[in-house]
Amino acid sequence: MPSEKILEQKKAFVSELAEKMKNASSGVLVDYKGITVENDTKLRSEMRKNNIDYSVIKNSLIRFAAKQVGYDALESVLEGTTALAISMTDPVAPAKLVAEYAKKDKNIYNIKAGFVDGRVISADEVKALADLPSKEVLIAKMLGSMQAPISGFVNVLNGNIRGLVCVLNAIAEKQQTA
Repeated sequence: MPSEKILEQKKAFVSELAEKMKNASSGVLVDYKGITVENDTKLRSEMRKNNIDYSVIKNSLIRFAAKQVGYDALESVLEGTTALAISMTDPVAPAKLVAEYAKKDKNIYNIKAGFVDGRVISADEVKALADLPSKEVLIAKMLGSMQAPISGFVNVLNGNIRGLVCVLNAIAEKQQTA
């Protein structure tokens, strides 16, 4: 039986983790087996650059925190080795990074599940989320589609003006020759 001090530390950690999961924009649970120190260091560095909290946590602690938050559906994937990547701001960043590393090393990284804005999502949904284009690309596409009708309208107007100039030029040349 663990001592009272250790039990209190674990309870504090679970409540802190539950609060983090509750306030997070998204999170991804990853199974990693056979990871090298070099690969783990690279992954952790990328996670830090993208403001993602990435840590290996005992399944039992994640289970208790998930129950506090209402993510009971995560319990079924809490077996084996588990790492948790949480982002407070970007809902797509953890999924993108984990999916990128999972594509590189399919034998090491395996996406278990995730959560986005208070909803638990499956591994397939995490992969679909990772395949979404970035916010900047989506904004550029939207602006491009908004500009297309305007530029088409400008081309039509330019075509009419061009035609008028050609007709006036032809009339001027005809009058000069006559």
